[in-house]
Amino acid sequence: MTALELSSAVAVVGTGTMGQGIAQVALMAGHPVRLYDAAPGRAGAAADAIGSRLDRLVEKGRLTADEREAAAARLTPAESLAELAGCGLVVEAVLEQLDVKQRLFQDLEEIVTEDCLLATNTSSLSVTAIAGALRVPGRFVGLHFFNPAPLLPLVEVVSGFATDETAATRAYDTAQAWGKTPVRCADSPGFIVNRVARPFYAEALRLYEERVADPATIDAVLRECGGFRMGPFELTDLIGQDVNEAVTRSVWESFFQDPKFTPSLAQRRLVESRRLGRKSGQGWYAYGDDAPRPEPHTAGPEQAPQAVTVHGELFAADALLGLIREAGIGVGHGTGTPSHPGSIELPGGARLELADGMSPDAAAEPTIHFDLALDYRAATRVALAPSSRVGEPAFKEAIGLFQALGKKVSVIGPAPGMIVARTVWMLVDFALDAVGREVADAEDVDTAMRLGVNYPLGPIEWGRRLTAYRVAEALDLLSDEYPTGRYAPSQALRRQAVREEYS
Repeated sequence: MTALELSSAVAVVGTGTMGQGIAQVALMAGHPVRLYDAAPGRAGAAADAIGSRLDRLVEKGRLTADEREAAAARLTPAESLAELAGCGLVVEAVLEQLDVKQRLFQDLEEIVTEDCLLATNTSSLSVTAIAGALRVPGRFVGLHFFNPAPLLPLVEVVSGFATDETAATRAYDTAQAWGKTPVRCADSPGFIVNRVARPFYAEALRLYEERVADPATIDAVLRECGGFRMGPFELTDLIGQDVNEAVTRSVWESFFQDPKFTPSLAQRRLVESRRLGRKSGQGWYAYGDDAPRPEPHTAGPEQAPQAVTVHGELFAADALLGLIREAGIGVGHGTGTPSHPGSIELPGGARLELADGMSPDAAAEPTIHFDLALDYRAATRVALAPSSRVGEPAFKEAIGLFQALGKKVSVIGPAPGMIVARTVWMLVDFALDAVGREVADAEDVDTAMRLGVNYPLGPIEWGRRLTAYRVAEALDLLSDEYPTGRYAPSQALRRQAVREEYS
């Protein structure tokens, strides 16, 4: 293991929220820490703020008074960059402006020793571009912590085009020694998390723009059916609409305006109106003691059918059969045909089918699509989208069926792929594309998405459960519905689908 020795000082340049958090992590690991900020007095104020947080840890019993005093003694505000000369690692957390970061590291390069590791905490700029201004770019890496740094375990260790393997390994081992869970990745727009996560926000915004469902309903379906901890609208309100939109735009522009990463006009309008989320008191939702919380659409109670007929295999929704039987509803078995693969026939003649990338209106017969669930047994809500051919009595049967299984029902517009399904398909595609382009390996992608954004399942693992073949097939259908290139399966997904088909 080549982690930085505890006797080596760690410098943090930039003393905002992230800078203070990173400094606290290094301090708690046992390093001497030096804080520097270009604004006079800010380094001292940051040291005081970190000291106050250490006091709270003592109050909570997570730190002894002696440990707190020892840590405080290792923390030193610096009045000039020259005071960072003896550090073994310098981590930068200043403004997200390329020229600012380049000048800073050029100055540092003249001050620190040749074996000092230089790192940036950038979340949106190219590590390669920042290092391009240096005489010795090989010792430069990205160390992307997640906010709040003392609490969140993930650190993306980013290798620029010129980063030496020894530098990346040392950065990785150091993060691990600090109690973090590091993942390795190449310098690519958004790295792992901000690249792979784009569809989670983008598909919800697209569905909203098409008036398929309102934000509260989309959030509820992704939480209560998809298993995500937060829905995209409430999450972007928490992050800040301006911050989330800026990352989306940065990744889109870095990929030369690839349609897969296209930003949302609806989110742009929200930012322009300064409805930035929690920090401004208004985003997709209103905040404050008296602010009403919008409720998701939930259908009223309906009578469940006494029996249904299952045609073909339900695959990802196979668990529904056990739930239907447990609810005391009879299950007959028909024959799956090319026109009706994997469907549940209701007494009124309508068919329930798992979302497949087509609009339910594309079916020749009355069809009601239901959404993908992470776990149908654990899910507390399901979304239904009826075709225009479905009559009210038949649709009430569908609602009553899922209510009998203990699910709340949200009715949405006839959107191809619905809410959870198309979000997950795109996450799987983006994740496999990142692996195929050697941005990171599959294990690190799943680790990053589970720890960085709290996904209930890594997208690579989710793809294995659904099978790459079916994900690619669904995206092909979705791409036919939206012929812009946005939903075209990546080559990595297509290759994985072929491997699965012939394995």
